[in-house]
Amino acid sequence: MINVVGYATKHASTDLKPMEITRQDPAENQVQIDVLFCGLCHSDVHQARNEWKNTVYPCMPGHEIVGRVVKAGADVTKFKVGDLVGVGCLVDSCHHCDACKAGLENYCEEGALATYNGNVRYPSKENLTFGGYSTTLVVREDFVLRIPANLDPAKAAPILCAGITTYSPLRHWKVGPGTKVGVVGFGGLGHMAIQLATAMGAEVTLITTSPEKEADARKLGAKDVIVSKDKDAMKAHEATLDFILSTIPMSRY
Repeated sequence: MINVVGYATKHASTDLKPMEITRQDPAENQVQIDVLFCGLCHSDVHQARNEWKNTVYPCMPGHEIVGRVVKAGADVTKFKVGDLVGVGCLVDSCHHCDACKAGLENYCEEGALATYNGNVRYPSKENLTFGGYSTTLVVREDFVLRIPANLDPAKAAPILCAGITTYSPLRHWKVGPGTKVGVVGFGGLGHMAIQLATAMGAEVTLITTSPEKEADARKLGAKDVIVSKDKDAMKAHEATLDFILSTIPMSRY
């Protein structure tokens, strides 16, 4: 067993505080990771505060994790001790359903296992998963990603959630040179979306309610900024975009 210190909350209304937990020693197909950095995603707040009404306490969040492999199981082939790696929002799945076989573990028919508060496949507090707000993580190698050496580990951490959340639709819809992309919202996801779309060669326009965000958006690559409260500006840009990526978690904008 591995003694681990993390930050967790035992109730929706209490702050995260230090908590000691134990993790199993890595199995043959698992790696042990010393956590270096873990991003703060708003999903962590939702879960800790039980805003999705499914939290099992104690809750130790964190799913934008970057760390260093310190131990590898005997059957691990993808990683070795010393590798810089990342872990996102999933740590296991059934591995035999059609979705898993297709590399779509997030659609696992038996329920993928979340990095924290993961009691979907094993519904009991004894099997509850604890996340990256901790010193050490033990994860099956299939759910570990290699972090390139030329990336700042601290800056790489948000790529594990905010990054892939925005990269996936851009990649799926083949955004590239010549594509005019509108990004709605300039929070954590919007920052990522602008940088990724720009790197793909697209011409990016930010659509925001906050005119004071224009300077930062342009620094990250936005060619134009539309303040959505300006009805004339919205009308002038009507039908000028090929693809719109909304990062606003609301049914109406």
